[in-house]
Amino acid sequence: MVNDLDLLEIKKENGGDYLAGYNERRHSIKRRAAGRLLKFLAYLTTVAAIVLFVFTSRVLMSEDNKIFSPLSWLSQFKHLAQTSDNLLKGEENGRINVLLLGIAGKNHDGGYLTDTIMLASVSPASGDIALFSLPRDLIVPIDGYGFRKINNINAFAENEQPGSGGLAVSQALSRVLDVPIDYYLRVDFISFVKIIDELGGIEIEVENTLDDTRYPIAGREEDPNYENRFEYLHLEKGWQPMDGELALKYVRSRHAAGVEGSDFARSRRQQKVLQAVKDKVLNLRILFKPRLINNILTTLQEHVITNFKVWEMVKLWGIIKDTNADKVITKVLDNANGGLLVDAITPEGAYILQPRNGDYAEIQYLVKNIFSNAPPKQTSAVKQEYPALEIQNGTWINGLGQRMATDLEKFGFAVAGVHNASRQNYEESVIFDLSYGEKMSSLAILKEKTGARVNYGLPDWLLAELKQQNENKVNLTQPDFILIIGRDADKTQSGVENKEE
Repeated sequence: MVNDLDLLEIKKENGGDYLAGYNERRHSIKRRAAGRLLKFLAYLTTVAAIVLFVFTSRVLMSEDNKIFSPLSWLSQFKHLAQTSDNLLKGEENGRINVLLLGIAGKNHDGGYLTDTIMLASVSPASGDIALFSLPRDLIVPIDGYGFRKINNINAFAENEQPGSGGLAVSQALSRVLDVPIDYYLRVDFISFVKIIDELGGIEIEVENTLDDTRYPIAGREEDPNYENRFEYLHLEKGWQPMDGELALKYVRSRHAAGVEGSDFARSRRQQKVLQAVKDKVLNLRILFKPRLINNILTTLQEHVITNFKVWEMVKLWGIIKDTNADKVITKVLDNANGGLLVDAITPEGAYILQPRNGDYAEIQYLVKNIFSNAPPKQTSAVKQEYPALEIQNGTWINGLGQRMATDLEKFGFAVAGVHNASRQNYEESVIFDLSYGEKMSSLAILKEKTGARVNYGLPDWLLAELKQQNENKVNLTQPDFILIIGRDADKTQSGVENKEE
C-alpha cells in the first residue's frame, strides 16, 4: 500500500505527476461516494412520494401487505441500487397497468365491496398517464358465480381467502378488458382520510356546486329512523380546501342534485383527487419530514394491500412524477348518450350496467387505444370550433360506430350520439354538414380521417328523421355533422390516422 511518505518520494522522482493523478482519483472516489449518498436520499424521497401518491386515491392493489412493515421496508433499500435498472412489469411492452381499488373496510356495511375501480395505465416512454374508471354496477363474468356486479369480486375472494381480493379483481378485469394488469393496489376509507390529513389536506377545483341531502353517515346504516342515516353535504363551485374527511365525502357522494348525482360523476371526482394528491406530494419536502413518513408507513401497513415491491414503486414514481395534468388522459365508462354501457334490471329487480352491444369488444378497443392521441395541431383546430358530431352505423358490422367515435374524440369532436342508421346498406361513408360551412376546419379533418365524402345538402329522408327526433325530443342537441359509416370504414378504421404534423 502506498503511504503519504512514499507519495512524497514519488512526487520528487516523477515531477508530481503520479501524486496529482492519485489526488484526482481520491477526489473522484469521494465524489462517487457523495453521489451514492445523494442517490440513496433520492430513493428515500421517491419511495415516500410514490407511496403517498399511489395510496391516497383510496384505490389500491395487492395480496401481501408485509411490504409496509418497517423491517421489510428498510431491508429492501439495500437492493434499490441493484434493481433500479430492472424493468417494471409491462415496461418492455410500452405500457404499465395498475389497478386501483377503494373499499370501505372493516366496520362498514358492505366493507369489502369495491367502491372505486380505476385502471391507471402509464406509458414508460413518455410518462403519459391514462385513468380509466369503471362503474361498480357493471356486470362481468366471475368464476363460480356467473355474471355479477364487478364490485362483488373483492368481497367474494376475501370471504374465501383473506388478502386475495386485489389479485382476484385484477385477474377478472384482465380477462374482461383483454389487457394484462401488472399491479394492483387496494386501500380503505381509514387510510384515505389519514394520509390526506398527514399531508395537511388538499385543494380541489369543484367543477359544479355539489348538493347531496342523502350522504350516508357511517355506523348509522341500521338506524330505525331513516332520516338519521344521512347528512347534508354542500360544496360550492370553485377551489375548495379539503381535509381527509371532506375529501372522502367528495369522492363518495352519489346522490347530489344535477350532473353530480351519479356514479360516473363520482368517478371523475376521484380522478381529480388523485391528481391533487400527486401535486401535493410534489410540493412537500418529504425528505425532511421523517415523522410524516413514519406516520404514513404505519397507516399503509395496516390498511393497504398491494403486490408492488419497493423498487417498483420507486421506478414508477420516477416515470410519472413530472407528468403534467395536460398529459393525463381521463375516461369514465358510462351510460351517457353515445356511451358504451346501458341500464338494465335483473330478474331479481337489481339495477345493473351492461355493455351496449352485448359483449366487451367496444370497451376493450377503448382501453387498448387510450394512448392513441391525435396530433396537437389538429386537435387544437377542432376544439376551437367545438363541433358536435352524430355517428350512425350504416353497416351490419357490430361496434363499428363506437370504434369510430372513440378515435374521433381524440381529435376534439364532441360525439353527441352513436346509433344505427335507418338503413344499413351503405358502401361508402358520407358526412352531412349541418353547420352549412361554418366549421370548415373540423369538416376538413373529419373528411381526412374518415375518408368519407361530404354532402352539403340534406336528403328528404334525413330531414324527416331530424324532424321526428325533434318532435320526440330524442336528440335535443342538433349536431354540426352527421357521419354515416359505410362498409369502406371497416378498411380505413385501422385507421383513424395519428400522424404528427
